[in-house]
Amino acid sequence: MVNLLTILTGVVCLLLMLVVLIQNPKGGGIDSTFGGTQANQVIGASRSTAVIEKVTWGLAAALFILCILTALAVGALDAGVSGGI
Repeated sequence: MVNLLTILTGVVCLLLMLVVLIQNPKGGGIDSTFGGTQANQVIGASRSTAVIEKVTWGLAAALFILCILTALAVGALDAGVSGGI
């Protein structure tokens, strides 16, 4: 169980790094990175930044929850091994 949670945490961390690197602090973000004005025509500039922002917040929340669950699982595992001392 702990191994699965650790792997999921690592995957979420990698995805979060990727999403953060896609963002541009000046608001250009995904449209300037992936094709300039072509990205604007497909999903619109304001919608592309809103989607990336929502994905960032979702991954951050998932990372927070996975860290808490992993800590609880490790604590339960240690309590079971040490006999509850």
